[in-house]
Amino acid sequence: MLDLFSAFGLAGSAGLNAYIPLLLVALAARFPLNNPLLNLSEPYSVMGSWWAIGIIGILLIIEMLVDKVPAIDTVNDVIQTFVRPAAGAVLFAANAQIVTDIHPILALGAGLLVAGGVHVVKGVARPVVTATTAGTGNWLVSLVEDIVAFFTSILAIFLPILGVILLGFILFYGIRLYQRRRRRTALR
Repeated sequence: MLDLFSAFGLAGSAGLNAYIPLLLVALAARFPLNNPLLNLSEPYSVMGSWWAIGIIGILLIIEMLVDKVPAIDTVNDVIQTFVRPAAGAVLFAANAQIVTDIHPILALGAGLLVAGGVHVVKGVARPVVTATTAGTGNWLVSLVEDIVAFFTSILAIFLPILGVILLGFILFYGIRLYQRRRRRTALR
Protein backbone atom coordinates (compact mmCIF):
# COMPACT_ATOMS: atom_id res chain seq x y z
CA MET A 1 0.00 0.00 0.00
CA LEU A 2 2.85 2.40 0.75
CA ASP A 3 4.18 1.86 -2.78
CA LEU A 4 0.87 3.11 -4.11
CA PHE A 5 1.11 6.28 -1.98
CA SER A 6 4.70 6.73 -3.15
CA ALA A 7 3.65 6.37 -6.78
CA PHE A 8 0.89 8.98 -6.37
CA GLY A 9 3.24 11.41 -4.60
CA LEU A 10 5.95 11.09 -7.24
CA ALA A 11 3.48 11.45 -10.11
CA GLY A 12 1.92 14.53 -8.49
CA SER A 13 5.33 16.05 -7.95
CA ALA A 14 6.11 15.51 -11.64
CA GLY A 15 3.11 17.70 -12.45
CA LEU A 16 5.00 20.63 -10.91
CA ASN A 17 8.48 19.83 -12.22
CA ALA A 18 9.09 16.65 -14.20
CA TYR A 19 12.80 16.40 -13.59
CA ILE A 20 13.04 16.80 -9.80
CA PRO A 21 11.23 13.54 -8.95
CA LEU A 22 12.85 11.77 -11.91
CA LEU A 23 16.31 12.73 -10.65
CA LEU A 24 15.54 11.81 -7.05
CA VAL A 25 14.17 8.40 -8.08
CA ALA A 26 17.17 7.84 -10.36
CA LEU A 27 19.56 8.69 -7.51
CA ALA A 28 17.64 6.50 -5.07
CA ALA A 29 17.83 3.65 -7.59
CA ARG A 30 21.61 4.14 -7.84
CA PHE A 31 22.71 4.85 -4.26
CA PRO A 32 24.01 3.45 -2.03
CA LEU A 33 25.88 1.39 -4.60
CA ASN A 34 25.72 -1.97 -2.84
CA ASN A 35 22.06 -1.68 -1.77
CA PRO A 36 20.04 1.07 -3.53
CA LEU A 37 17.13 2.72 -1.71
CA LEU A 38 14.76 1.84 -4.57
CA ASN A 39 14.77 -1.33 -6.63
CA LEU A 40 13.14 -0.43 -9.91
CA SER A 41 11.79 -3.23 -12.06
CA GLU A 42 12.60 -3.59 -15.74
CA PRO A 43 12.53 -1.56 -17.95
CA TYR A 44 12.50 1.30 -15.44
CA SER A 45 15.77 0.27 -13.81
CA VAL A 46 17.56 2.13 -16.61
CA MET A 47 16.75 5.37 -14.72
CA GLY A 48 19.46 4.46 -12.21
CA SER A 49 22.21 4.41 -14.84
CA TRP A 50 24.86 7.12 -14.88
CA TRP A 51 23.92 8.37 -18.34
CA ALA A 52 20.22 8.66 -17.38
CA ILE A 53 21.12 10.55 -14.21
CA GLY A 54 23.30 12.90 -16.26
CA ILE A 55 20.61 13.59 -18.86
CA ILE A 56 17.94 14.16 -16.21
CA GLY A 57 20.30 16.48 -14.33
CA ILE A 58 20.97 18.59 -17.44
CA LEU A 59 17.25 18.78 -18.26
CA LEU A 60 16.52 19.81 -14.65
CA ILE A 61 19.01 22.68 -14.83
CA ILE A 62 17.54 23.88 -18.13
CA GLU A 63 13.96 23.59 -16.80
CA MET A 64 14.78 25.49 -13.60
CA LEU A 65 16.51 28.33 -15.45
CA VAL A 66 13.96 28.69 -18.25
CA ASP A 67 11.00 28.61 -15.89
CA LYS A 68 12.27 31.70 -14.06
CA VAL A 69 12.31 33.98 -17.13
CA PRO A 70 9.08 35.88 -17.94
CA ALA A 71 7.53 35.05 -21.34
CA ILE A 72 9.92 32.12 -21.85
CA ASP A 73 8.27 30.38 -18.87
CA THR A 74 4.98 30.37 -20.80
CA VAL A 75 6.61 28.61 -23.76
CA ASN A 76 8.23 26.19 -21.32
CA ASP A 77 4.85 25.40 -19.73
CA VAL A 78 3.42 24.58 -23.16
CA ILE A 79 6.30 22.20 -23.86
CA GLN A 80 6.02 20.71 -20.37
CA THR A 81 2.33 19.96 -21.00
CA PHE A 82 3.57 16.79 -22.69
CA VAL A 83 6.65 16.12 -20.57
CA ARG A 84 5.18 16.38 -17.06
CA PRO A 85 2.30 13.91 -17.53
CA ALA A 86 4.67 11.49 -19.30
CA ALA A 87 7.15 11.77 -16.43
CA GLY A 88 4.33 11.19 -13.94
CA ALA A 89 3.26 8.09 -15.85
CA VAL A 90 6.80 6.68 -15.84
CA LEU A 91 7.33 7.50 -12.16
CA PHE A 92 4.05 5.88 -11.18
CA ALA A 93 4.79 2.74 -13.15
CA ALA A 94 8.47 2.62 -12.19
CA ASN A 95 7.66 1.73 -8.64
CA ALA A 96 8.70 -1.93 -8.55
CA GLN A 97 5.80 -3.20 -6.46
CA ILE A 98 3.14 -1.29 -8.40
CA VAL A 99 4.10 -2.84 -11.74
CA THR A 100 3.75 -6.34 -10.34
CA ASP A 101 0.45 -5.65 -8.56
CA ILE A 102 -1.27 -3.44 -11.15
CA HIS A 103 -1.30 -3.81 -14.92
CA PRO A 104 1.40 -1.52 -16.41
CA ILE A 105 -1.11 0.27 -18.68
CA LEU A 106 -3.30 1.09 -15.67
CA ALA A 107 -0.25 2.30 -13.72
CA LEU A 108 0.89 4.48 -16.61
CA GLY A 109 -2.62 5.89 -17.03
CA ALA A 110 -2.94 6.69 -13.33
CA GLY A 111 0.41 8.48 -13.33
CA LEU A 112 -0.53 10.37 -16.46
CA LEU A 113 -3.80 11.56 -14.90
CA VAL A 114 -2.23 12.57 -11.58
CA ALA A 115 0.68 14.50 -13.11
CA GLY A 116 -1.56 15.94 -15.82
CA GLY A 117 -4.07 17.10 -13.22
CA VAL A 118 -1.41 18.87 -11.16
CA HIS A 119 0.02 20.43 -14.32
CA VAL A 120 -3.44 21.71 -15.32
CA VAL A 121 -3.90 23.35 -11.89
CA LYS A 122 -0.44 24.89 -12.26
CA GLY A 123 -1.26 25.99 -15.81
CA VAL A 124 -4.44 27.71 -14.64
CA ALA A 125 -2.81 29.41 -11.65
CA ARG A 126 0.31 30.67 -13.44
CA PRO A 127 -1.49 33.17 -15.76
CA VAL A 128 -3.24 34.60 -12.69
CA VAL A 129 0.17 35.22 -11.11
CA THR A 130 1.45 36.72 -14.36
CA ALA A 131 -1.56 39.04 -14.65
CA THR A 132 -1.53 40.19 -11.02
CA THR A 133 2.23 40.78 -10.83
CA ALA A 134 2.92 41.81 -14.45
CA GLY A 135 5.20 38.78 -14.70
CA THR A 136 7.50 39.85 -11.88
CA GLY A 137 6.21 37.18 -9.48
CA ASN A 138 6.65 34.25 -11.83
CA TRP A 139 10.21 33.48 -10.76
CA LEU A 140 9.15 33.32 -7.11
CA VAL A 141 6.18 31.07 -7.87
CA SER A 142 8.44 28.86 -9.99
CA LEU A 143 10.95 28.63 -7.14
CA VAL A 144 8.19 27.68 -4.70
CA GLU A 145 6.92 25.03 -7.15
CA ASP A 146 10.44 23.57 -7.38
CA ILE A 147 10.78 23.48 -3.59
CA VAL A 148 7.36 21.83 -3.21
CA ALA A 149 8.21 19.29 -5.95
CA PHE A 150 11.50 18.48 -4.17
CA PHE A 151 10.00 17.97 -0.74
CA THR A 152 6.95 16.12 -2.07
CA SER A 153 9.31 13.77 -3.94
CA ILE A 154 11.46 13.22 -0.85
CA LEU A 155 8.36 12.50 1.23
CA ALA A 156 6.98 10.19 -1.47
CA ILE A 157 10.20 8.16 -1.40
CA PHE A 158 10.77 8.06 2.36
CA LEU A 159 7.35 8.78 3.92
CA PRO A 160 4.78 8.13 1.18
CA ILE A 161 1.62 8.84 3.20
CA LEU A 162 2.86 12.31 4.20
CA GLY A 163 3.79 13.04 0.57
CA VAL A 164 0.26 12.31 -0.61
CA ILE A 165 -1.23 14.43 2.18
CA LEU A 166 1.10 17.33 1.27
CA LEU A 167 0.14 17.01 -2.39
CA GLY A 168 -3.55 17.04 -1.43
CA PHE A 169 -3.11 20.25 0.57
CA ILE A 170 -1.27 21.91 -2.31
CA LEU A 171 -3.99 20.99 -4.78
CA PHE A 172 -6.73 22.08 -2.37
CA TYR A 173 -5.19 25.50 -1.75
CA GLY A 174 -4.28 25.94 -5.43
CA ILE A 175 -7.90 25.36 -6.44
CA ARG A 176 -9.16 27.68 -3.67
CA LEU A 177 -6.76 30.42 -4.80
CA TYR A 178 -7.92 30.05 -8.39
CA GLN A 179 -11.61 30.16 -7.39
CA ARG A 180 -11.06 33.21 -5.20
CA ARG A 181 -9.26 35.06 -8.01
CA ARG A 182 -11.98 34.09 -10.45
CA ARG A 183 -14.69 35.44 -8.16
CA ARG A 184 -12.81 38.72 -7.73
CA THR A 185 -12.47 39.06 -11.49
CA ALA A 186 -16.17 38.32 -12.01
CA LEU A 187 -17.18 40.99 -9.47
CA ARG A 188 -15.27 43.71 -11.32
